[in-house]
Amino acid sequence: MSRESNQALIERWKDEPAPLLPLLHAFHNRDGYLSDDAIKAVSEGLRIPLAELFGTVTFYHHFSREAPGKAAPRVCTGNICCLHGGDDLLESLKDKGATPMPCAGRCDDMIPVIIGDKAYVGLDKDSLEHRATPVPAPNPGGSTECLFAHIREEGRNTLTGYRATGGYSALKRTLKDSTPESLIKLITDSKLAGRGGAGFPTGMKWKAVADAPGDPKAIVCNADEGEPGCFKDRAIMDHDPFALIEGMTLASFATGAPLGFIYLRYEYPETERLLEDAIEDARASGLIGENILSSGHTFHLYVRRGAGAYICGEEGSLLNSLEGKHPFPRNKPPFPVTHGYNDKPTAVNNVETLASVPHIVENGAEWYRDLGEGDHAGTKLISLSGDIQRPGNYEVPIGLPLSTLLYEWAGGPKEGRTVQAVTMAGLSGGFIAGEDLNITLDEPSIRSKGSFLGAGGIMVLDDSRDMVKAAHDAMSFFAHESCGKCFPCRIGTQRMTERLGGEANTLEPSAWIAEIEDIGSTMMSTSACGLGMAAPHVTKSLMKYFPEQVEAFLAKG
Repeated sequence: MSRESNQALIERWKDEPAPLLPLLHAFHNRDGYLSDDAIKAVSEGLRIPLAELFGTVTFYHHFSREAPGKAAPRVCTGNICCLHGGDDLLESLKDKGATPMPCAGRCDDMIPVIIGDKAYVGLDKDSLEHRATPVPAPNPGGSTECLFAHIREEGRNTLTGYRATGGYSALKRTLKDSTPESLIKLITDSKLAGRGGAGFPTGMKWKAVADAPGDPKAIVCNADEGEPGCFKDRAIMDHDPFALIEGMTLASFATGAPLGFIYLRYEYPETERLLEDAIEDARASGLIGENILSSGHTFHLYVRRGAGAYICGEEGSLLNSLEGKHPFPRNKPPFPVTHGYNDKPTAVNNVETLASVPHIVENGAEWYRDLGEGDHAGTKLISLSGDIQRPGNYEVPIGLPLSTLLYEWAGGPKEGRTVQAVTMAGLSGGFIAGEDLNITLDEPSIRSKGSFLGAGGIMVLDDSRDMVKAAHDAMSFFAHESCGKCFPCRIGTQRMTERLGGEANTLEPSAWIAEIEDIGSTMMSTSACGLGMAAPHVTKSLMKYFPEQVEAFLAKG
């Protein structure tokens, strides 16, 4: 196969929607890294100032700037993987040019190593093998499922298999018999809310986009899933991609958006090919594209792969990344529903949220509301990992007791151990421990303990773990991923990482605690986005639940 020239690559991508990321990936794939010559060609081809483009390229973790580039292993050093030997695996592969990467979203199947565009897993270099994403385990609670109702059926990730299990009946009926207004009302009545962390009512968001002036509107799926301990969206995209595509098409009908993007995190290389193939199959069958099913509705859908940046899970950063800008968070207001992609009305929804929509359309709003416990509506996917017998993805009714998930569904902690703490919202919700483990999995219950459910990542830490070290590793992640736009987050995460790591700990214990509290409250009050606001949950919860461990740590000087 001949090597495509710089100009050929530019010509192929420059007129496509959101061209910068795919064009950079094209050069990165061709050469294995981004040379100065490649960056200059992209700068000229897309008319982006060279200095601005260089700053954007170097912001992302996975765009290599020199050989061996993509060919060198990238080893996950996420919190759970490090508890199980991630640092040792990295060291053993240093002779091959291995570099660390943050949590790669395979906490249920460790330890991920990306080489080229393949993800391998294994606990040491001799056991590394290429494995597909695990199918969610059989429903342990016997409760009615929404998203996982058909995901375990063979062939569900093919168009034939998806249709055989009821797929696309919701879209067909909607395009034939419904209006955008009635679809929005159905989703509003179901009480479906954002499942990526914010929990904003989906119907309200869609109505705001539908009512806002400006065209073309857009639907953007946030598939960045960079929160440590979260890997539920990967399971949906790998085993039920057409549910996501159908959900996005329904969202486009409701809002009047002819354009859609799936913003996929870099660390899911095989998922990109799977999604591209699924979109092509849907297009060939008239299920996306121009005049879908002869309804007059048009929806064009594209995959755009990120390049490794946790902050791109924040919707403003994601939109800037799509547009080819430096991926800083945006100031709000205005909000994406009126000024989103290319400053047009845009609905940004999570994978889990969008994949729920066909099920709700098929079964009704009341059916979905009744899936929750008590007064809570719907279900939530929980990614469970760490010191637990059966890690994996679980679909729970909202309001399920945490203890039921941990002990009845997931088998409890490892033999001879007890649960010391769990994290909430991946790392962003900090720790919950002690009597507060008697919570239910819903926002009111968890927020009453000073945390939040967020995207639904829960990491279990047993009684063998050093909680100060766990807090240090969590804060180190936030410091590494801070975009640097605002100084409370940029400086605060770094200072707290140093304090938790024992660096420059010359303060008396009372002064140390006062400084940590002061930094945390400043970050929560003044940070520009959710990263800086959430990170102090780690230190607040550490001092709340584990004062003895903090005291012992400080006593060491």
